Amino acid sequence: MTIRVSLFHQTVYEYPEDATLGPHTIRLRPAAHSRTPVVAYSLTTEPEEHFLNWLQDPFGNFEARYNFAKPTRKLSFTVDLTVEMTVINPFDFFIEEHAEEYPFEYSEELKQDLKPYLAIKESGPRLTKYLEGFDISPRRTITFLIEANQKIQSDIGYSIRMEPGVQTCEESLERKSGSCRDTAWLLMQVLRHFGFATRFVSGYLIQLKPDQLSLDGPSGATEDFTDLHAWTEVYIPGAGWIGLDATSGLLASEGHIPLACTPLPSSAAPIDGTSSHPTASFEHTMKVTRVHEDPRVTKPYTDKTWDRILELGDRVEEDLIKNDVRLTMGGEPTFVSIDDQEGDEWNTAAVGPAKKRLSEE
Repeated sequence: MTIRVSLFHQTVYEYPEDATLGPHTIRLRPAAHSRTPVVAYSLTTEPEEHFLNWLQDPFGNFEARYNFAKPTRKLSFTVDLTVEMTVINPFDFFIEEHAEEYPFEYSEELKQDLKPYLAIKESGPRLTKYLEGFDISPRRTITFLIEANQKIQSDIGYSIRMEPGVQTCEESLERKSGSCRDTAWLLMQVLRHFGFATRFVSGYLIQLKPDQLSLDGPSGATEDFTDLHAWTEVYIPGAGWIGLDATSGLLASEGHIPLACTPLPSSAAPIDGTSSHPTASFEHTMKVTRVHEDPRVTKPYTDKTWDRILELGDRVEEDLIKNDVRLTMGGEPTFVSIDDQEGDEWNTAAVGPAKKRLSEE
C-alpha cells in the first residue's frame, strides 16, 4: 500500500532596492541514498536570468551552484517534490559479525575512509560529565544506539530556534533544550566519543496523519505536515549509514528524506550565498499534499466505489443462482485479542476460552 505525496517548498528573499547577488549553493535535492522513492523533482529559481551548474560535493551530496547575471529585488527558490511514502522497516539491515556487539572497532582501512566522521570536536566539562551517564556495558550495538538516541531525546527538550547556526554541546546541556539541529549535533559528538562514525543530516521530514488513533500511545501528527529537519546518521559495518532522530528518539524511516549529509553542520546548510544588500525580507512556505492513496483496511474505498463493488457483487450473485452454483463458508475468525496476543487460541490452537465469544460479538 502506497501513499504518494507532493511536497512544495519555497524560500523568498525580497530586497528594498536592487541587490547584487554572489554565488549561491542550494542543497535541496534528495540524496542518492534516500530510501523514500522519489517520483519527480524540480527546482525553479527567480530571477530567471542565471547560470546553474549541478555538482556533487566531496561527500556525494547534490549541490545546485547559481551565478546571477544582474541585480535583482527578489530571489526565490522553489522545490516541487513527489515521493512515495512506502512503509520502511528501519531495522531492515544486517550487521557484520564483529560489529554486532558493542564495543567494537572499525577496521584500519575503514577508519581511514571514515576519518572526518570520527573527529571529536567538543570535549567540554558538561559534555564530559554527561558522557558518564551512558551505560557502556557490552550489549548489542543496535540496542546501545537506540538507548543513546532515546536518552538525548528524554534529556534535551525540543525548542524551535530561529537563530542561525548550531548550539554547542555545552549550550544544549546547560539549557536542556535545543532544536533538531542542536540535538543532532549533540548525538553526533556523544557517539563519536564512544567510537562511532557519525554525520549530520539536513533533510525534509514528512509526517502524515494516521488513519486511526493509537490505542496505547501517542497517535502522531494531527494533520499532514512537512518541514526542514535535521538528524544523525551513524555508520555500522554491514548496515551502512543508519539514521537516528534525537528529536523523536526513533530511527529514521520513510518520512525522513535526506538532502545533505556532512561531517559538520556548517557544510549542510540548505541555502548558502551572499548579496550586496545587508537586509532582506524573508518568506518560507512548505506544504505537503496527498496525490494518490491505495485503499487499505484503515482507510477503505469511498462510498461511491463501494457501491459499484456491491452492484457488481449483486450481478455475480444473480449468475451464481441462475447456474445453480452453491457456496459454503467456513474457517475461523482472523482476529487477535489486544489483551492476549500471545495466547494459544490466537496463534496455534483451533479453539480457546475467548475465541467463540469474541467472534460472535
